[in-house]
Amino acid sequence: MAIISRVKMSEPEFIGDLAELCALAPVATAPIRHHVFVCSGKSCSAVGSAEVLEAFEHQLKERGILFGKAGKGKNPNGSVVLTECASVGFCAIGAAVMVYPDGIWYAQVRAADVPEIIEEHLLGGRVVRRLALLQLPSEGVAKKAEAKAGKTEGNWEA
Repeated sequence: MAIISRVKMSEPEFIGDLAELCALAPVATAPIRHHVFVCSGKSCSAVGSAEVLEAFEHQLKERGILFGKAGKGKNPNGSVVLTECASVGFCAIGAAVMVYPDGIWYAQVRAADVPEIIEEHLLGGRVVRRLALLQLPSEGVAKKAEAKAGKTEGNWEA
């Protein structure tokens, strides 16, 4: 018979001092402008999301705008945070890349597209339309098509 030991984990102490919080999380004082998420889900991985992530990391480091520790070749005052994430729900048309706070979801991104996304979107403020799937908040593509055709909820005949 196995004996199961139940160890109660202690609650982490709430840190109320802003200076202490900033010392523990330097991102809180960095001039962050964008947060880029690159999907590494199964389907996105199959179409080169690892290469897309690597291209973002290389290009952002090269420009000196990737936030992170200087010892890792990043900039503690960088303006872009880069995060690898799990599936975001549209991996079938990946590799998926999301840019916040703009709420732009890019699809079918390849490593060769990364310099354009950085130059046009992150630095120039212009969405790369040929790759943009949607912008959040979104009503969804189907709802937009219905609205254009005048077929919105409440505007139908029985």
